[in-house]
Amino acid sequence: MEKHSGHGPDDEQPVTTEDEGSIQYRLPLPARESFLSYPPQPKLKRLQHPVWTENKAKLIERYLYYFELITHHGTYIDGFAGPQQPDLPQTWAAKLVLDTEPRWFRHFYLFDIDPTQAAALERLRDEQPVVDSKGNRVARSIHVACADFNIAVHELVRSGDIRPKEATFCLLDQRTFECHWATLKALSECKRDGQLKIELFYFFAHGWIKRAIAGVKKNKQQLADWWGREDWSELLNIRAQSLMESFVSRFRVELGYTMATAWPIYERQDGGSVMYYMIHATDHPEAPHLMSRAYAKAVQPKETPEQLGFSEMTLPNGDATFK
Repeated sequence: MEKHSGHGPDDEQPVTTEDEGSIQYRLPLPARESFLSYPPQPKLKRLQHPVWTENKAKLIERYLYYFELITHHGTYIDGFAGPQQPDLPQTWAAKLVLDTEPRWFRHFYLFDIDPTQAAALERLRDEQPVVDSKGNRVARSIHVACADFNIAVHELVRSGDIRPKEATFCLLDQRTFECHWATLKALSECKRDGQLKIELFYFFAHGWIKRAIAGVKKNKQQLADWWGREDWSELLNIRAQSLMESFVSRFRVELGYTMATAWPIYERQDGGSVMYYMIHATDHPEAPHLMSRAYAKAVQPKETPEQLGFSEMTLPNGDATFK
């Protein structure tokens, strides 16, 4: 399915930082200032529109929608990509992202270790249209693998397929312990030489993490791989909130991300307990603003590009784009 994209420029705009003299790539921003009016670290104690478990996929989709309106391209990696609730397609992140228009994300890497889940991903890939709702040709590649992402990720980062200047995002929607720390490390080190790291969306199972740790009696290596540090045996002595905060800190200190923020995912629509925290790790200075807006708007009707301050224009090949 490899095709050449005609949707926009390949590279972000380079900016030279004064302190290091190195090239950093910052994405062009829409003209309307209100698009980025949300603070990077919002206070979330009183939420008007909380995100709950059935809508966590919508949070990811909304954020990537905002980002692709800016980049006109992107790579999406999903390490545990199969549908968690097959009867509720609106909860399936891979489907929501693939179906988002404009269809400007170019490259998709979808993994699941379960053959049934991988088969569902293959059907999803094969059902994708060749043109979008406006009749424009869709130029993208979709790779599906029935594989353990903790193993496959190392081959992916070595392959050179992840383009250094293309905005790249990885969803790690694990149930509890499936994602190894070594997997996070491999993703964080994929891009080098001043390029922005792969953005991570890492789901931490806050609501039952302590019970799950206590329930591991035989396969202690599972905990060691998940925690990725020699002091994993002390996990029972750490409160769930402190454990989550430790992960956030390690994304910054050990993985080298400039920003890491934990966003609460609640039990139900009216709030209740926090079931997950979605830890968003990024180097991009505008990403927290976009995530803040995505969190606030995830369960509301999607804004059009025009409402967000993007005006439509036509590229030389006739495709419609926005800027």
